[in-house]
Amino acid sequence: MIIIPARLHSSRFPKKILADIYGTPMIIKTAQNAQKVDEVIIACDDKEVLELCNKYHFKALLTNPSHTSGTDRCAEVCRILKLKNDEVIINVQADEPFLETKIISSLIASMKRASFMATCAKIIDKNEISDTNLVKVVLNAYQEAIYFSRLPIPYSRDGMENPLLDTNPYYGHLGIYGFYAQTLQEFCELSKSPLEDIEKLEQLRAIYHKKAILIEIVQSQSIGIDTPNDLQKALDFISQTQPHDSL
Repeated sequence: MIIIPARLHSSRFPKKILADIYGTPMIIKTAQNAQKVDEVIIACDDKEVLELCNKYHFKALLTNPSHTSGTDRCAEVCRILKLKNDEVIINVQADEPFLETKIISSLIASMKRASFMATCAKIIDKNEISDTNLVKVVLNAYQEAIYFSRLPIPYSRDGMENPLLDTNPYYGHLGIYGFYAQTLQEFCELSKSPLEDIEKLEQLRAIYHKKAILIEIVQSQSIGIDTPNDLQKALDFISQTQPHDSL
């Protein structure tokens, strides 16, 4: 099951999830895309979004507006629906209308190997490493996350020409998560960590509490949308790479 947490208000991009994507609100475009892979439920925090989802015939539930994260919103949906502990839950961000469906399918498949949770990462170019909006992740020998950061990690003391970087590339994190219904509840019950507050990266809570995060390495050109500029960049890229009538 795919759950899309939909928070209406965003500080950097007010009512971002309602932004127009070729005539369709962003949240609906994201749901239409995800629906190609699995059943979709939208976890709303506002009646305006709930009514919009109903208009487009998507199943949606109104969750507690006081939740501080989309993960908490997804966990509430699991409780409302009384899902079985071993149900695989994929948390797709509402601002990912162009996320490739193969990424979602790949994460679902990787949950067969995950003990607690899983997420995705892609190899990034060296010129993207310093971008603090792009979260980097370092892996261990078991393809699990050691740490996530907005800063360049690992730090290459010998510079970007270090030959080790040719065989040990930098990975950029993609904001899609896989849980089991039981581990999703467990994650939300863990105490918050200072790391997640410092970096503003919720997934660091799992690492802080020694919970394994399996990383699925994928290829993706999707652009997460945090600002109006990101939206325009994504629209420009998609219009150049896909026929308009397929969007």
